Amino acid sequence: MSTPPNPEEFYKKLKSQLEDTALWPTQYLYKFIVLTDKDKIEKIANIFNHLGAVIKNIPSKKGKYTSVSIHVKMKSPDAVINKYKEVAEKVEGVISL
Repeated sequence: MSTPPNPEEFYKKLKSQLEDTALWPTQYLYKFIVLTDKDKIEKIANIFNHLGAVIKNIPSKKGKYTSVSIHVKMKSPDAVINKYKEVAEKVEGVISL
């Protein structure tokens, strides 16, 4: 889920899908790919700080990239989307899946 050509249309579609497929609040899995950079990985973790998130970092085979998986209970589709937007705004070069 890297930044699409029309982000607002993309987020509108995502919100509709989230509303149709889950009962809220629910556990949600975020997945991000970022260059292996301690500061970038910490920025992502800090965005989910104080939410009771379980965060798992897995470096790629060559160590150039790191996959960041975050399991966290979210209150609503809007809350999920707001976190995606916050990560995209604060962490340069992040790829959202």
